[in-house]
Amino acid sequence: MNDTPKKPVPFPTKEQILEFINESPSTVGKREIARAFGLRGPDKIQLKKILKQMENDGKVGRGRQRRFATPGSMPDVAVLEVSGIDEDGELLAKPVSWQGDDRPPKIYVSQSSGRTAYGMRDRLLCRMRKVSAKEYEAQVIRQISEAPSRILGIYQGDGSQGRLIPTDRRAKSEFVIAKENTMDAENGELVLCEPLPGRIYGLKPARVVERLGDSNQPKAVSLVCIHAHDIPNEFPAAAVEQAENAKAVPLGKRVDLREVPLVTIDGADARDYDDAVFAEPDTDPKNEGGWHIIVAIADVAHYVRTNDELDRSAYERGNSVYFPDRVVPMLPEALSNGWCSLVPNEDRGCLAAHMWIDADGHLLRHKFVRGLMRSHARLTYEQAQAARDGQTDEITAPLMEQVINPLYGAYESFLKYREERNVLELDVPERKMAFDDEGKVASIDKRQRLDSHKLIEEFMITANVAAAEALEQKSQPCMYRIHDAPGLEKMEALRQFLGSLDIKIAKGQTPNPKIFNRILAQAAETDQSHMINTIVLRSQAQAEYNPENIGHFGLALHRYAHFTSPIRRYSDLLVHRALIKGYGLGEGGLEDGGKDFSDMGEHLSKTERRAAAAERDAMDRYTTLFMADRVGASFGARINGVTRFGLFITLDETGADGLIPIRSLPGDFYDHDEDLHLLRGKRTGLVFRLGERVEAKLIEADVITGGMVFNLVLKPEDVAKAAKSGSGERRTKKGHRKGFKKGPKSRPRQRS
Repeated sequence: MNDTPKKPVPFPTKEQILEFINESPSTVGKREIARAFGLRGPDKIQLKKILKQMENDGKVGRGRQRRFATPGSMPDVAVLEVSGIDEDGELLAKPVSWQGDDRPPKIYVSQSSGRTAYGMRDRLLCRMRKVSAKEYEAQVIRQISEAPSRILGIYQGDGSQGRLIPTDRRAKSEFVIAKENTMDAENGELVLCEPLPGRIYGLKPARVVERLGDSNQPKAVSLVCIHAHDIPNEFPAAAVEQAENAKAVPLGKRVDLREVPLVTIDGADARDYDDAVFAEPDTDPKNEGGWHIIVAIADVAHYVRTNDELDRSAYERGNSVYFPDRVVPMLPEALSNGWCSLVPNEDRGCLAAHMWIDADGHLLRHKFVRGLMRSHARLTYEQAQAARDGQTDEITAPLMEQVINPLYGAYESFLKYREERNVLELDVPERKMAFDDEGKVASIDKRQRLDSHKLIEEFMITANVAAAEALEQKSQPCMYRIHDAPGLEKMEALRQFLGSLDIKIAKGQTPNPKIFNRILAQAAETDQSHMINTIVLRSQAQAEYNPENIGHFGLALHRYAHFTSPIRRYSDLLVHRALIKGYGLGEGGLEDGGKDFSDMGEHLSKTERRAAAAERDAMDRYTTLFMADRVGASFGARINGVTRFGLFITLDETGADGLIPIRSLPGDFYDHDEDLHLLRGKRTGLVFRLGERVEAKLIEADVITGGMVFNLVLKPEDVAKAAKSGSGERRTKKGHRKGFKKGPKSRPRQRS
C-alpha cells in the first residue's frame, strides 16, 4: 500500500473558474465546479466565497437551481424564434428574451428527420447545448406558436369585404379580407396582411396588419421592395436622438489637413460624400514619376461607438440600400448627410490614408492618420471629366493645375498596374433612371462610364489594399473583402460551353483573371461577345466579407478590405475601428479584438445580398411601370437566360427584363440544352441561344408584380436563320413541351 500523502490541489484562479463555466456545454453548479478542480472540505467554502465575489463583480450570473453561467450565456431551456437559414441550409434562431450586453450567440436548430419544418418567426421551446463560446445547438422540445407569414399586396374592396392582390409574382392566388379585418383600408391601397385559417368562397382569408399608402403613388414601388425584402427602414428613437445630439469634431490631437486641397467627386444625385482625394508628384528623387496620394474618409467611428444605439441599428442594416427614388441609409440623416458628409468648406473629422506609388502604380508605402479636413470642392463625375477634356467652369478652372491634373496623372499610373495584374474586365452595364416632378419615371438610360469614375475607383481600391496591409502589419483583426476563384464544377461547365464555340480552355487549368480576359478579348468583335461575357460573369463566385483572407480573385489582389465607405457599409466601420486601435489614434477603436468577426462577416454578406436583391427588384418594378403604356410595341432585345419554360430577355433601349414563354414560340416541341444554354425545336430545328439578338413584342406589363411578358417577333428570314444556326449541334435527352409555368428570374450581378 502506498502511504504517500496526496499533494494538495492548487486552488483555481477566478480566470480558471470562469474558463470552466464558459466552456461547459450547459450551466453548472458549485458541485460540478468543485469536482472539476478536485476541491474538498474547506476549499468548498472558499469556492463559495469566490463565486459570490464573481457574481457581485458581474463576471458570472446565477440562474435557476443556483447554477452559474457567464453573462450572455443561454439557459439550459429557452424560448427561441426562428430567424432564418444559413448558406448550408441550417435553421437559425434567436432568443426571444436576451439579457446580455453583447449580441446573442448563433443558435442552430437541430431538425430531426420526420419532424415539422419550421418557418420564420415560429416560436420554439428548446433544450440548449453549448457548442462554443458563441454557438449553441437547440433541440426542439415543442413548438409554442406558429408565426403567420405576412403578405404584401394591393387592397381592393367594395365596403363589405375586400381582396388582397399579392405583389409577389410567385403568389398563386388572391386572398379575401372580411370587413372587420380591413383596418379601413381604401381601394388601391398598399397593405401588409397576415393569412387566417379556413376558406371563404374558395379563397384563403387574411387580415390587414399595416396600411402603407396609395399604391398608385410612384413611391409605392420602393415601399413594396423595402417590405418584401425585410429592409429595416425605421431607426430606434434612441439612435436618432444620439445622431441629432452629435457635434463637430474638434482638432485636438488630430492632424490638420484643412489646407490640403482635397475634393470629393461623386454622382450628380449623391447626397452623402464620404471620400475625398488629393494627388501630387512624389518629391523623393528615388521615386521619379511616382505620386503621393491621399484618400480621406469620413470619421464615422468618432460618432458610432461599439454597441451603442447607433451601432446596433447600423449593424442590423449592414449597409445602406439605394433605390432609384430614395436611399434607406445605414445611419440617420443627421450623420449620413450631416456630420459624416464631407461637404465643401466645412471642417470634418476624417481617417486619411497617405499612400506613395511609383510610376507604374505599385503601392510602395502608406500611413494612416486621424485628421481634420475641409473639402475644397464638390465635383461631379461629369464636371471633373469635362474639365480634364478642356471644358472648365468657374469651380474647376482654379483647380486644374494643383488638383485635377495631378489626380489624372496618378490615375494613369494606376492603369499600368491594373493592366499588369490582369484585373477581370467584365462588361456589366447599369441603368440610370430619371424622374419627373411628380415622381414618375421620365427616362431609363445606360449609366455612363467615364474616366473620372475609373479614377475614383482606382484611388479607392488602393486605399482598401493599404488598409488591409496596415492591419496585418499592426497585428489587428481585419474584415477582408474576399472573392474566391470559380469552382471546378463551374470551370468545367464553362470549358465545355466555350468548346462548342471553338474557344479552348485546358481541362483542369487553374482559373485566373488572365484566362477570362483572353476569352473576352477573343469574343470582343464577334456576335457572341455579349453571350460569352454573360456566361463568364455567371461562372464567378460571389464576393463576401470574412476575417480569413483568401485574396480577391476579380481584382487580382492578395489582400483587400473595404475602408472607403463607413457611412454606408458597416464592414468599413469595423476596418476603421481596427486601424484606430492599431495606430493608437484615440477613442472609438476596436474593443473586442475581433472575436465576433466571423459571425459579423456572415451577417454583413447576407445584408449586402438582401440589399442587392431589393435594389434589383425596385429597378425592375419601376421599369415595368415605365413600360406599362407601351403594351403592343416591339423592341430590340437580347436573350439573357434560357430555361425549360422560356426565354428571359433584356431590351436594348431601357435594359428592361421580361419573359418570352415557351408556349409562345413557333409551334414545336423544344429541347432545353443546359450546357449550351439554348432551346431547340425538335421538328423545325429552330434554335434560341443565350446572347442572341431578337425582336420582342410587349404583351403584358403587370405593375403590381413588376413582371413583363413578351412574344417573339419572327420574320421568315429569322426562322430560316434560326433553323440554320441549330443544324449540326448536338441534342440532349431533355425534351420539353411548350407551356411550362413561369419560374424565378435570374440576372447576373457582381460586386467587388
